Amino acid sequence: MERVESELIQQRLSALAWLISLGRLEIRIAFRVDPSTGCLARGLYHEKIGVFEDEEGNRVAFTGSQNETAGGFVSNFESIDVYWSWDDSHRRAAGKVNDFEALWAGGDVESGVLVEDFTQIAKEVLEKYKTSEPPTVDPEEVSWRPRSRRIARNKPRLPATLTLRSYQLEAIRNWVSANGRGILEMATGTGKTLTALAAAVSLYEQLGLKVLVVICPYRHLVTQWRDEAIKLGFDPLLAFESAQSWAETLKAELNDISVGEGGFLCVITTNATFASLTFQSLLPYFPTRSLLVADEVHNLGSKVFCDALPSQISLRLGLSATPERWFDPDGTNRLFDYFGQVLEPRLTLRKALELEVLVPYFYFPILIELTDIEQEEYLRLSAEIAKKAGVDGELTEASKYLLLERARLVASAENKLHALRDLAQKLVKNEQMLFYCGDGSVESEVSNGVARQVDEVTRILGHEAGIRVAKYTSDESVAERESLRTQITSGQLQGLVAIRCLDEGVDIPSVRTAVILASSTNPRQFIQRRGRVLRRAPDKENATIYDMIVVPPDSSDPTDAERSLLRKELTRFAEFADLAINSGETRVAILELQKKFDLMDI
Repeated sequence: MERVESELIQQRLSALAWLISLGRLEIRIAFRVDPSTGCLARGLYHEKIGVFEDEEGNRVAFTGSQNETAGGFVSNFESIDVYWSWDDSHRRAAGKVNDFEALWAGGDVESGVLVEDFTQIAKEVLEKYKTSEPPTVDPEEVSWRPRSRRIARNKPRLPATLTLRSYQLEAIRNWVSANGRGILEMATGTGKTLTALAAAVSLYEQLGLKVLVVICPYRHLVTQWRDEAIKLGFDPLLAFESAQSWAETLKAELNDISVGEGGFLCVITTNATFASLTFQSLLPYFPTRSLLVADEVHNLGSKVFCDALPSQISLRLGLSATPERWFDPDGTNRLFDYFGQVLEPRLTLRKALELEVLVPYFYFPILIELTDIEQEEYLRLSAEIAKKAGVDGELTEASKYLLLERARLVASAENKLHALRDLAQKLVKNEQMLFYCGDGSVESEVSNGVARQVDEVTRILGHEAGIRVAKYTSDESVAERESLRTQITSGQLQGLVAIRCLDEGVDIPSVRTAVILASSTNPRQFIQRRGRVLRRAPDKENATIYDMIVVPPDSSDPTDAERSLLRKELTRFAEFADLAINSGETRVAILELQKKFDLMDI
């Protein structure tokens, strides 16, 4: 009591102080005593008993309780017995009332319990927490009570002005036919979010769906889902960051639904919050008529996340442009076991371009040679990786570390910054651009040392070329990133410089140009990045992608390691080039390199 830091606790103590001072609350303490001596005994009075009475004298009595801890909700076996006076032929309610009143009157030594009045002492202890005015009972003004009921304000509906595309309607029909299980494979920018929300609206209208739970891999996606959900009549509860901001409200609204108050609840959370002890402790209270939607579902394939997925929620929908997890068949199988198989129609990027759901694009590869020093280091690392490989070429922990080091070497190749300076002169008047960087470091011409590639790229574009850009990384808060999205859409900024935060789910349809300075060999990453720039927007007829392809220095006798490097880079090139407007001329530009390194199969 000497140290009260939480505003919530302060308000509760003030409420107790006022209740006592107004004569609305009495506090008594029960002590265990030895019936033979009347002295205090070991042990606690641990019974839970209570009585409610209305103005007409009707009474409800109970014994037992629910221990409101994570252990109580998830691990313990607990029960409550409830009896009522208006149907009490066995006089159970009357017996509980008599027991309670005997205790309240002071108990007795023979029963082993004595009860003492503690009201005055409590009043003196709590006096310092008493505010000048009594707490209001208006739930809109009391911060420690759950805010206004979202379940009453949720009115899911499809606006009359909204027309779903044929593939979206087919996807919903196939999901329903699969008993509400399955994964939708839809290219970035083709309307996965809208399809899922439309499915939820349909279930609400036809089957009385009670709860929609959406889980997203990143916090900024939570706010984007909120914005889209609001357009369809949802009033989402955002459950992420501090549990104090959402846990009490979620608990209260789940309780309202469970007691039949009707309405509908929409909860949007992150993967991390969903797997947290607080959220998991509430999952048993979600009604059976709940729908779980997982955005970018491939992120949930780890055993930790899959173990957190609730078995009692039978309606499940996964969304992803790339459902299969790269080099993780076990994780992919876990996802398919829980959510169901990938459903038709699979809307690939080729199909989306044919249907004109996405804008066509031009693709311009920029060949970047490694310096002699970088080439030497690349070959050294490749030799070390080969030495440390396990049986049958299996990756060891040591070789994984070396692979990461080699990938960073390629991502941060020195000549990329020189190429960027040349490219920046062409882009100086462009609007709505994205620049993708690696997470490594490069030599800085300003600090006489090293700097993160993302910082050096931002400096070159901003200070040297005069392009209005800003960083969009995990260093920026959710609110800052939301502001940056608004600024690039409005034209205040010409571009955003990112590492990975723009890879998945970020919706900036107006973006027309992407510059890829670095990319992993994971197809998901470069497929997602391409999709970011192909979304349709007013007056946007096409998009442009510049891609820095790292190639070995010119030599007459390429090594296997050099051929392996180029194969990795050309795999991305082929993926991008084959669907581009200028596919033919792009392929011709790289043809001689393919011949030299004997990579004509790509």
